[in-house]
Amino acid sequence: MTSGWTGDALLAAIVLLGSSVQWLTGMGFALVAVPALVLLLGPAEGVVLANCACGAISAVGLAGGWRRVRPGAMVPLCVAAACTVPAGTWITRRLPEPVLLLTMGGLVTLAVLLVLRGARVPALRGTKGAVAAGAVGGFMNSAAGVGGPPVSLYAVNAGWTVREFVPNAQFYGAVVNAFSLAANGVPELSAPRWGTVIAAMTIGGVIGAWLAGRTPEQRARLLVLTLALTGGVVTVAKGLAGL
Repeated sequence: MTSGWTGDALLAAIVLLGSSVQWLTGMGFALVAVPALVLLLGPAEGVVLANCACGAISAVGLAGGWRRVRPGAMVPLCVAAACTVPAGTWITRRLPEPVLLLTMGGLVTLAVLLVLRGARVPALRGTKGAVAAGAVGGFMNSAAGVGGPPVSLYAVNAGWTVREFVPNAQFYGAVVNAFSLAANGVPELSAPRWGTVIAAMTIGGVIGAWLAGRTPEQRARLLVLTLALTGGVVTVAKGLAGL
């Protein structure tokens, strides 16, 4: 765990990048930021800070798109996630830190590879697919701070457009991160560090919103997944080194 000016600067950079990505693509803060936050703050604090930031950004973003939320898909997704969040919390509180790092890095890496592949999975269609995606997403969100990829895969298999996906992803992010915070608690940061996080989220949001209309969707998506894959691999390496 890094402290002092260096730690604050790194924290600001991570949150700013993650927030920019979230506003640019509708989802991605956790994929990009969690591996770095875990290495900087430790597994527990890194995950709950990601839950907190993702939930806040999703709630703000949802304000302008809530009419496009699909209750038929979101209700089973969110209910299933609520059922598996406690299991993710239980697991993380019992694993040694190197194993946690290995697990988190592995989940991020696997999730990115599946999304990159655009996996078509018949089991992820319809209401049963929503329940399956929600259950896996809830567990991953509370255990590793990364609950979005299962929802992305559900959306791919449902044939959603980006315009359809973004408000529903924001709704899911707001609800599931609220469940995760209820299970894991809030980050134990000093007042100055909270100020750093809020300022970085705000600036990142402005940058991401500005870039959203100027960056081709495919290029933005590839950038997010490349950063996430790099972070996942580095976290796996850190976990292996600590075993």
